[in-house]
Amino acid sequence: MGIASSLKMLAVVVAGCGVVAGELPAAAPPAPDTAPAATAAANELVVGAVQDAKEPLMRVTFEAGALAKEYPAKIRDANKKLVYEIACPAGTVHEGSVTVSRWKAARWPAEWPAGGMKVSGVAGFFTYDASAKGVVAWHVNFADPEVFGFYGGPLLAQDELQVAEHPLLASVREALLGKKLSTLTVEAGLSTPILVMGVQRRVKVATEPSVARPEGLYGNRFKRADEKTVRDAVTRIERPTISNIVALAAPTCGRGAYTIDELQLILETAYTGFRAAKAESGDKLQVEMHTGFWGCGAFGGNRTVMVALQLAAARLAGIDEIVIHWGDKAGEMDFQSGLEAYEEATKAGNVSAFLKALEKKAYRWGVSDGN
Repeated sequence: MGIASSLKMLAVVVAGCGVVAGELPAAAPPAPDTAPAATAAANELVVGAVQDAKEPLMRVTFEAGALAKEYPAKIRDANKKLVYEIACPAGTVHEGSVTVSRWKAARWPAEWPAGGMKVSGVAGFFTYDASAKGVVAWHVNFADPEVFGFYGGPLLAQDELQVAEHPLLASVREALLGKKLSTLTVEAGLSTPILVMGVQRRVKVATEPSVARPEGLYGNRFKRADEKTVRDAVTRIERPTISNIVALAAPTCGRGAYTIDELQLILETAYTGFRAAKAESGDKLQVEMHTGFWGCGAFGGNRTVMVALQLAAARLAGIDEIVIHWGDKAGEMDFQSGLEAYEEATKAGNVSAFLKALEKKAYRWGVSDGN
């Protein structure tokens, strides 16, 4: 089935989880910080994956200063407000432009492409280092189905941390809502990733445990921290760097062994986002994709499976290098397990055989980490 309609306006071209012991589940999932307005009738209807999406459902470019002024962040939590004030004190000048696009779910090729892909694994988490000349770097946002939907609340998981360090991402959400453009990274059960190019990183927030913060600041611990602990953990970047973000919502809360349908959906989701990043980067530049244990925290994914499928998606999308940030020592072992699973399953033949080989391993879902 094809795309229902198109929208052109201004600069817009619209082409039952478990919980970790010690963490109490909420009575009901919280609502996003800013609820989406009713989607305009002219917005695209997502009605099935396409073979290869070369143009997005929507693309809009904002001048950074106007974006910050016209669509300010709406932050409720006191600690988040403190981080924002350090990142954007009075008189802050936002420079450049920010381009936002949303993409329709794309079906991967049946066969593996010719040529190789570099795979790297590194300790720790995203550092957003400047990329080499001729290379476009992208970083995955471990998104909720509502893009950046909880940035203003007390939680500081990967999604919210990325927004805290790149405060204009909050304004991106508010602008999409204000213009009645879709904020969904999943629609009708299919992935619709949202990409953001050219957003400034203005602070670094240290979340790892230290003498000053023995438990660290990640996840639910952030809301329990006092002002001094939060302030000491934030370092302002005097010369902001530029990041490109791929917001992908992983399938969530499965049970038992992964089914072939679940494996296919995960591959399709990652492939769609990675392929979109490749398209947005231009044909003449190499693409470097930074990710980690996407979908393995609150969503309860299996690290081995999620690494293997992200590697497959990156190769199918034509990504030149994929960098897996594995965190701690235990993460290194999980990365190696995922790499080995990927390499072994690819020996089975084409992509369909690869997926069946993973299914035969009967990898099992985990549980939510409570964050």
